[in-house]
Amino acid sequence: MQILVEVKDSKADFLMELLRSLKFVRAKRLTASKAEFLDELGSSVESVKRAKAGKLSLRDAREVADEL
Repeated sequence: MQILVEVKDSKADFLMELLRSLKFVRAKRLTASKAEFLDELGSSVESVKRAKAGKLSLRDAREVADEL
């Protein structure tokens, strides 16, 4: 299982040391670009969930193409 945890920069080194001391945990830092990608992906998933639930109205492809 993979878990994404957000931690204050000032506590990151401590947490990484703690996690690496556990033999059953493999921990590594994310690059800034990967962290940004995961944030955007999470936002996209939430948008899809809201659209499926009818809480977000979407435009059809024809409307988008007309804007171009």
